[in-house]
Amino acid sequence: MAHTVIFSPQAPAPIGPYSQAIRAGGTVYVSGQIALDPATGQLVGGGDVAAETHQVMRNLQAVLTAAGLSMRHIVKCSIFVQDLGNFGLINDIYGSYFDADYAPARETVEVSRLPKDVQVEISCVAVEG
Repeated sequence: MAHTVIFSPQAPAPIGPYSQAIRAGGTVYVSGQIALDPATGQLVGGGDVAAETHQVMRNLQAVLTAAGLSMRHIVKCSIFVQDLGNFGLINDIYGSYFDADYAPARETVEVSRLPKDVQVEISCVAVEG
């Protein structure tokens, strides 16, 4: 099956050998997003997990928009956090980006470290249609 690279200048450029997203058939696989400002490439939030989470969600939206999709097309998210003690706050912010009737499946995992020592990283899978 052929696949297409998705790129948005409104999301951070990849910082390694990966694409922001790949479309394969009617499915779009969005790479993990962290709280980088797409204009400057700098981290957002200065340690504020709420600010980081909002930036991550905006970055996901930008990549999905470049793919011609929206948050309603997401069927699965993976959330990686440095401290599950922040889960409630992250969950509230994450949830605000979805209609209650269309919340995707997901898992949330605490990890020992994330790229650039951020507190949250989120990836997703979206389906056209």
